[in-house]
Amino acid sequence: MFRHILAATDVITQPDAPILSAVELLRQQGGHLVILHVIIPETPSPSPQTHHFATGAPVALDNAYMSEVAQALRYTYAPLLSNLSFRIHVAAGVPWQAILETAAMADADLIVLGNRSVETATQGKERIIGKVGTTVAHVVTRETCPVMVVNRPATPEQMRFGRIMVSVDFSRTCECAVCFAARLAVLHHSQVTVFHMLPVPPYPKYTPADYAADMENAQKRLADFCDPYLDGIDHTYQIQAGALPHLAIVAAADQTRTDLIIMGSHTRDQAGKWYPGSAVERTSYRAACPIMVINDPELLVQNGKNEDRLIHLFTHSSN
Repeated sequence: MFRHILAATDVITQPDAPILSAVELLRQQGGHLVILHVIIPETPSPSPQTHHFATGAPVALDNAYMSEVAQALRYTYAPLLSNLSFRIHVAAGVPWQAILETAAMADADLIVLGNRSVETATQGKERIIGKVGTTVAHVVTRETCPVMVVNRPATPEQMRFGRIMVSVDFSRTCECAVCFAARLAVLHHSQVTVFHMLPVPPYPKYTPADYAADMENAQKRLADFCDPYLDGIDHTYQIQAGALPHLAIVAAADQTRTDLIIMGSHTRDQAGKWYPGSAVERTSYRAACPIMVINDPELLVQNGKNEDRLIHLFTHSSN
């Protein structure tokens, strides 16, 4: 299914979670992997400089240094990629822009990223608890192909996608997520859990009768929303009441031993200002399994003139 995988890392001398996860997926299904490392210039052109990854000394950011970085990455990952198809690409610039450009050139149908940046720590910046990094946020809100976000290296069992959870809030991107989960489940003979959190108003007028009525309505709405895509697929619906979706999703995924959580991203307002979605951000920060983020291509920040490479195949409007 994923024939061209792009995995990005800002770690050079030791294996990183996104690369290890992508390698495991490659072992199981084949395909080709591009390992991307982006160097951020610390001085402007025409003579950009950076700090050497090993010594920390200032060094010219030229072809010679980029070749040295590529060689170091090959030394780190080549033993893990024996008999697998891969190449290493080193770029200079803004990480999210380089990821999008490389994904387009590689015709990537999956991008694998970590939600924590080593660069953030080395530059003395503080991470906001529960938030994904800016690189992930920019890629997720602009890329048409699925983006997998990992906290830790995925296990072989997780990369078999035997148990999939798809989180639904009835948005357009969640419809794309359900459709994508269905296609993935067919290929991997997966069990699918469709999860919905029923918001419980925090005031005493919300009675048990109100809750029962809302639960019944949510169950019917889930079936109407998902059944056209999940017909013939082993699936169940799970509804939980709560106030914090990300905590409910993570807890449900742990209880069901989920291998992969699939979520849709969201727009913030009618003007089209994008953000990854608070549930997506906070879930990917805490989940023990990989998160696959799916977008509706019509809602992306800048779709440009590029044709959608994958996700249009999984929407209700595809032929």
